[in-house]
Amino acid sequence: MDLERNFTKTLTAAIGERVSDLYLLPREKEYQLFLLKAGQLELVAQYSLVAGQQLISYLKYQADMAVSEHRRPQTGAIRWPVPGQTPIDFRLSTVGDYRGRESLVIRFIYRLNDQYQMMLPEQWERLSTACRQRGLMLFSGPMGSGKTTTMYRLARQLKDQHVIMTIEDPVEVDEPGFIQLQVNELAQMGYQDLLRVGLRHRPDIFIIGEIRDPETAQIAVRAALSGHLVLATVHARSAWGVVSRLKELGIADHYLEQTLNTICYQRLLPLKDGQQAVLFDLLSGSPLVSQLGKHHRGGMSDEWQTALQTAKKAGTISTETATQYSAG
Repeated sequence: MDLERNFTKTLTAAIGERVSDLYLLPREKEYQLFLLKAGQLELVAQYSLVAGQQLISYLKYQADMAVSEHRRPQTGAIRWPVPGQTPIDFRLSTVGDYRGRESLVIRFIYRLNDQYQMMLPEQWERLSTACRQRGLMLFSGPMGSGKTTTMYRLARQLKDQHVIMTIEDPVEVDEPGFIQLQVNELAQMGYQDLLRVGLRHRPDIFIIGEIRDPETAQIAVRAALSGHLVLATVHARSAWGVVSRLKELGIADHYLEQTLNTICYQRLLPLKDGQQAVLFDLLSGSPLVSQLGKHHRGGMSDEWQTALQTAKKAGTISTETATQYSAG
């Protein structure tokens, strides 16, 4: 009980610090507990192999996962109570190595609130304006950079006038104003299946958790062509990298010209005051369309570099941060 009680205190402290992920990983003779905050991994505790497995079993039980299964990958979810605050949703993932030792990762899902800080507030106005048009709005950036939060905040501004459907794996944010569907491959409810259902359900706006295969890309384009606003994430290392990725997935240039509304690459930058702020690299409008057929090496825009240098001169971010994020 002391082990679980102390671990609960660690979780509460982590939530207070807005940690994004927790890792409980097996080593040769122990388990190590890491927290990911502002993109930095920090070792905060060590446990014996027995204690580490006890913690994993405890959390798996709380998440209705198979406690006796130690090798196969599993996922689960917990709504974790926080004293004096709104509960926090956890997304759990476990898998065993070749020796049967499990590792655990917890993603912390925070409620949308007013702590979403912009490095350049005018960028949010550009995104909000783009949401008033139909077509594809695509978001990219590393895991934990806030892509889902951005899409949800944009869509929440429109929920009183529009029907909004999300298709995610898993659903990360509980939003009563949206129709939220969760991917379940075992039940033959993949992204493609749910998108087809969604098109028949006639929402005005789609949020797609990730475009990761040609069929999902094709259906997303079809939805945009038929008059929907489609917000989705795509794995790429820059805004122009999103275009390259869509071409790899089989989307022809003429469809990109007809459907692409905005591409947004984003990062969460650590500020000197200990907070974080979102910086976007945006492609939209005629500059985006006119450049689609041309070859791009990728990389970040002049606007991105200027924003970093301006923030550095103003003392908002450190020189190290400006250097670290100059390549996105």
